[in-house]
Amino acid sequence: MSKPSLLIEIGTEELPPKALNRLSDAFAQGVCDGLTQAELSFKSSTAYASPRRLAVVIEALQLTQADRDMEKRGPAVQAAFDKDGKSTKAAEGFARSCGVTVDQLERLKTDKGEWLAYHVKQQGQPASELLPDIIRQSLQRLPIPKRMRWGSRDDEFVRPVHWVVIMLGEEVITANILGIESGNHTRGHRFHHPDEIELSSADEYVAKLDQPGFVIVDREQRANAIREQAEGLAETLGGRAIIDEELLREVSALVEWPVAIAGSFDEHFLEVPAEALISSMQDHQKYFPLTDTESNLLAKFITISNIESHDVNKVIEGNERVIRPRLSDAAFFWEQDRKNPLETRMDDLDKVVFQNKLGSIGDKSRRMIHLAREIATQLGANTQHAERAAQLSKCDLMTEMVYEFTDLQGIMGRYYALHDGEPEDVAVALDEQYMPRFAGDELPENIIGQTLSIADRLDTLLGIFAIGQKPTGEKDPFALRRAALGMLRIMIERGLMLDVRELLKLSASSFASDIKAEAAIEDTLDFILERLKVYYHNQDIPTDVYDSVAELKPTCPVDFDRRIMAVNSFRSMPQAESLAAANKRISNILKKVETPISNTVAVERLQEDAEKQLYENLQQFSQRVEPLFNQGDYREGLSVLAELKDSVDHFFDTVMVMADDEALKNNRLTLLNQLRNLFLQTADLSRLQS
Repeated sequence: MSKPSLLIEIGTEELPPKALNRLSDAFAQGVCDGLTQAELSFKSSTAYASPRRLAVVIEALQLTQADRDMEKRGPAVQAAFDKDGKSTKAAEGFARSCGVTVDQLERLKTDKGEWLAYHVKQQGQPASELLPDIIRQSLQRLPIPKRMRWGSRDDEFVRPVHWVVIMLGEEVITANILGIESGNHTRGHRFHHPDEIELSSADEYVAKLDQPGFVIVDREQRANAIREQAEGLAETLGGRAIIDEELLREVSALVEWPVAIAGSFDEHFLEVPAEALISSMQDHQKYFPLTDTESNLLAKFITISNIESHDVNKVIEGNERVIRPRLSDAAFFWEQDRKNPLETRMDDLDKVVFQNKLGSIGDKSRRMIHLAREIATQLGANTQHAERAAQLSKCDLMTEMVYEFTDLQGIMGRYYALHDGEPEDVAVALDEQYMPRFAGDELPENIIGQTLSIADRLDTLLGIFAIGQKPTGEKDPFALRRAALGMLRIMIERGLMLDVRELLKLSASSFASDIKAEAAIEDTLDFILERLKVYYHNQDIPTDVYDSVAELKPTCPVDFDRRIMAVNSFRSMPQAESLAAANKRISNILKKVETPISNTVAVERLQEDAEKQLYENLQQFSQRVEPLFNQGDYREGLSVLAELKDSVDHFFDTVMVMADDEALKNNRLTLLNQLRNLFLQTADLSRLQS
């Protein structure tokens, strides 16, 4: 039997562009989950969406559920019949529920006794009968924060629904979905083809929407068309289009038939920092800015229209007219903000609350000054510049430009600081303090920027933990996970030898006494170091390698990283499995020892050749690896210790550790403890999985 395609389309008024992809994916997934739960197989699914529709096409859908053998179990035989063998009410009631008489019931024998039972073959339902409920449930589960009603009905959805298409091959599946009777008529572009389009089968959906409908319903195809048009048009203008991926997704959710159009603005606006102009064009107008071959911003832009206009010049004029006031605002803010130096805005920071219990942004800045100075001292950086950067770090939040364009915080601080004549590394730090802004973002290059970024994150982390608002589950309102991971990346990837616990102690000394920051240090430290598990997971470092190092809790991220890389390298050596097993065996033995273990091996008590050899090797290898471990060369240190494999194996093959002689046993335990402590200078290898 052939398996046709299933088409489901929900036609609406314009959907929220930023939510379109999420709604589309959720709708398709909900339909697929419903089909799977109904035991209807299918080959594949494709989610489609445009501003006026959510759709999914399921290929090769099973038309009918398979028949199933059902077993109904009734009362126990003992309860089903009385002592004379007559059926009881329990047996008769069960038989009636099955639509048969008692003598037609079967007996089922199990380990727990004998029961009355009835077998029936349940006929599978057609997909056409199951689909309406599957669709309704999928729509009901969509991630819609706030649903709306329209007309006089009680149906609710993200936007009013105007048509519904449900087709199984060439068959139209009739159902009432959100108050609309389904059919086989979709609708094309609101202006180019406002009339209904009749579909003969589900398979012609995409093609007929394209022509005559003027709708590119495939999301990726539509986004690619926008990209190609924008890049092609930019090239003809002698520039390059800045294609922000998030903006591209949003623009593709605003149009059904994209048409790229170029516009321009007065060149005097280019005196304003490019980031402000780009933010205005991207965030407010959804335009793609243009740069020249040297990445200098051009006084041109590309907008994506949803219509092929007969008079494109009017469309261009309209967009140029709209962008002019936006750019004028940016130019005005730029001019006004520079009239007063950044430092004049410090007092205003005390009027803005950072967090109710932690005080104002001004309070936070003053804490950062203390911490930045100490970090700069440890890194050998200019402490005066670090203090000045911390002092000015949040001042640009009080400017008109950042108030209007919040994504420019730090960026405008850099521009204003340079205008004020501040040292360049101070100005750059005001921008770099927010790096990395997102996963995979660039890290601060300037050491003052690195110092400021770490100080800012540490203050936030410890402060929020101190007032008992640490992240729980998926809730992380202060983005502490991102802050911790960003800080760790800076330390590790920039090679900053800083101890997180010591920095937290320094940070704690800046908080008011009623905050009790000292009491939160260890919890904050554990949270920060736990982020390293994610960091190394993203680098495909096995979890057991992370666990082996985390067990020792090194608090210097650079040192932590060196140990991780050393253990990961050691793990691939032929001796690793045997030595890891030996460490695990030693760990298990020592856990059972209740009395203190001596620090010194009594040489005169060594009897077996294997334990004598192991002792001698430990003395030699300790002298070789101690300098390596002291300088953080754990990779070479473990490589040297790998040579212990044969003597360790020989020891366990021939020596009875838990000897009857108490003195002999304790001496051997001391020997094993020394061996384990040697490896523990890098990691707990007993945590490695074989």
